[in-house]
Amino acid sequence: MKNERKEESDNLAAIGIGAMIVFIALILVAAVAAAVIIQTAEKLQQNAQASGDDTQEQMSTKVTLINVVIETMDAGTPSYELFVTFELAPGSEPTQGDDIGYSVICESGGNTQFAQGDLTGATVHTGDGAGAVAITLNPGTTYVFVMEIDECAPTANTDNILLFTVTSGGSTYEELQYGSSPSVGDVVV
Repeated sequence: MKNERKEESDNLAAIGIGAMIVFIALILVAAVAAAVIIQTAEKLQQNAQASGDDTQEQMSTKVTLINVVIETMDAGTPSYELFVTFELAPGSEPTQGDDIGYSVICESGGNTQFAQGDLTGATVHTGDGAGAVAITLNPGTTYVFVMEIDECAPTANTDNILLFTVTSGGSTYEELQYGSSPSVGDVVV
């Protein structure tokens, strides 16, 4: 008698191992993709936060002009002063008066002239705007300041540029518009 030997192979186990290898590979690919997506989202969030902080600093910490009036016009001295009423923009941080500078830019005889200074003399709106020391300016409070503009005298039918710049903050741009015959008491902003 012949012994017949039958050899059978078990293919089921090989299919199971192959499926497990494919499953592990898919988990690894998904983990790498998730890490890339999370890293990209985090970087975008950091960039948005930095942009938001910069924008808030530039927009909030600046001067909001309420009124600018010609206070002194003496061509003989020469002495020219503007009485400025202002406040800090909403959301601003308390700021020292000497951390806010102003520049008045004008044309005189074909040359550009500048009158510059800071808000060291600013006082609360009930004062005269000629304080001796720099005070801390707080948002929500109205202040006054006497601005000397001797280099940029009010001239009929001219516009001068007024810039306020806050250290580590924003800037405010306004035009000083003088009418046909500027005189003491005229509102120029």
